[in-house]
Amino acid sequence: MRIAYLLIVLGLILGGGFAWQGYVRFVQPGPLAAETNVVIHRGSGFGDIAGELFRAGVISDPLAFQFGARFLGADKALRAGEYAFPARISPREALAVLQSGRTVIRRLTIAEGLTTAQVLAQLAAADGLDGKIGAEFMDTPWLKEGSLLPETYHFSFGDQRNDMLKRMAGAMAQLLTSQWQARAYGGPLKSHEEALILASIIEKETSLPNERARIAGVFINRLRKGMRLQSDPTAAYGITLGKEVLGRPLTRADLKNPTPFNTYAIDGLPPSPICNPGRESIAAALHPAETDELYFVADGAGGHVFARTLDEHNLNVARWRKITNEQRE
Repeated sequence: MRIAYLLIVLGLILGGGFAWQGYVRFVQPGPLAAETNVVIHRGSGFGDIAGELFRAGVISDPLAFQFGARFLGADKALRAGEYAFPARISPREALAVLQSGRTVIRRLTIAEGLTTAQVLAQLAAADGLDGKIGAEFMDTPWLKEGSLLPETYHFSFGDQRNDMLKRMAGAMAQLLTSQWQARAYGGPLKSHEEALILASIIEKETSLPNERARIAGVFINRLRKGMRLQSDPTAAYGITLGKEVLGRPLTRADLKNPTPFNTYAIDGLPPSPICNPGRESIAAALHPAETDELYFVADGAGGHVFARTLDEHNLNVARWRKITNEQRE
């Protein structure tokens, strides 16, 4: 009986020692040298989660992590997603991160002036989004040129690409409706669609915020007078249809090319937008500057120089050609 008693006491001491050692491992700082993100996939078992954290270097002892979590009754309250674990985080703190459900928020920035084909390519390449863009979306009325709002979008790992497309289209529709309702009245634009078309041309003509409303004013003046817009980006779009970058300067033959988009060859606006314009260009199209200017050309410094008469414009064009010739030389 004495031997049995001693064995029981020894077992309790050893068991307590192992338990204490496990507790220490559970609460002490872990081996992670720098912050890292770990993806916990849906349907992962608790052992799978512990193994994933071990392989990522977040914890050094998967068994101690599982023991501690089960002791706390937290092994069934963990959520899938992508989580950020700071350096030296303890297994106990890592468990708390998984329990919180505070997943990593990713960002996808769509730049102003991209065509819909370029946006779709960016979506397809975006890390963290899931699923292919369904064929059923490609022919929908809202997924067309100019229908996606350039913006920074937040998402979580595993969000669907189709859902992101719907968000972009919904944001554009909402913005265009609100801007149209607050528009300056009396202009030649007759619909949301015409405003979007003009905004897309403005977007491709300049990247300078302080020029957008002025360029819009020039185009509005030309529309009122029945003058052709003669916008180079429309001629380029008529060649590529937004599927690729032209990659070369426009030629005189390009400007004479009678595509439906070439505003050197057609009257009025093109039949649809030539890119996805941003907020500022949409606002400029619906709130153009009051000006009597009818022409503009590049100034060689990233902006444009404006003119009221054709004679003034021809002088500005001559200066621009001189600058470009000097740059070539």
